[in-house]
Amino acid sequence: MKKAYLFPGQGSQKTGMGWDHYRFHSGFKSRCEQANDILGYRITDMMFNGPDSTLTQTRFTQPALFVHAFALFEMLGHQADMVAGHSLGEYTALAASGVLKFEDALNAIQRRGELMQEAGETNPGSMAAIIGLEDNAVEAICTEVSSEPDAVVIPANYNTKGQLVISGHTTAVEEAMARLKESGAKLVKKLPVSGAFHSPLMESARDELNALLDTLAFQSPKAQVYSNVTGTGSYSAETIKENLKMQLLKPVRWTQTIESMHADGARYFVETGSGNVLQGLVKRTIKEAEVSGFQ
Repeated sequence: MKKAYLFPGQGSQKTGMGWDHYRFHSGFKSRCEQANDILGYRITDMMFNGPDSTLTQTRFTQPALFVHAFALFEMLGHQADMVAGHSLGEYTALAASGVLKFEDALNAIQRRGELMQEAGETNPGSMAAIIGLEDNAVEAICTEVSSEPDAVVIPANYNTKGQLVISGHTTAVEEAMARLKESGAKLVKKLPVSGAFHSPLMESARDELNALLDTLAFQSPKAQVYSNVTGTGSYSAETIKENLKMQLLKPVRWTQTIESMHADGARYFVETGSGNVLQGLVKRTIKEAEVSGFQ
């Protein structure tokens, strides 16, 4: 039975995450201290003590979630058959599978978080959760609303069947929300985020991030890596790198990722990191799947 490890993205953070492991597990503590040294500040202070207003800033949220999830994966001491991560979590998956060194992944994530926060400030946008409509219905309305260059909204996260997140210019997101309600969506809710992630509004962050990724050594993975952009798995370091370079502006195809993992033999899914959101998404996508979490 193949085992897939899943790593969460932004929104799963919570103050206090990892504190008990830090106190009682020397390996976890050592990895956290290494991260503090690399970052040049104590990310662990934010992880353990908050405040929430600091931990939820994108430039701090992303390295905190990465350090926590990667150190947990090391604690387990398991060899994964497959790995995937939701948005930011894809970087954790690459480190866990040996594609990127821990320090390289952390440096990339630190800059990614800074660039995304800057993009959200200079090119403001919104995101909203949509539950209860078919994917094609949401896609059609987003296309109808996106009539002008300054009024763009796209599906950003395909989380599970009937559950999408849309992202784009605030006026376009609000117009799409109104139309989606009229079309029968069960829930339409704006999300408390600092930018329009996985949309063209992140374009100002792309070039510098991709230039940084080009300086990193991507190794062949020890476990099959599933891309957010394609929803499919690969053992090719070059393919994994090129998919990662597209990730910032493209939708997270999480539904397709879980379906692909299952089709490729995954029967046991382990969410490694803060929260349990991914466990729920797996169960709603593959009802017979075995799921567990380690946080």
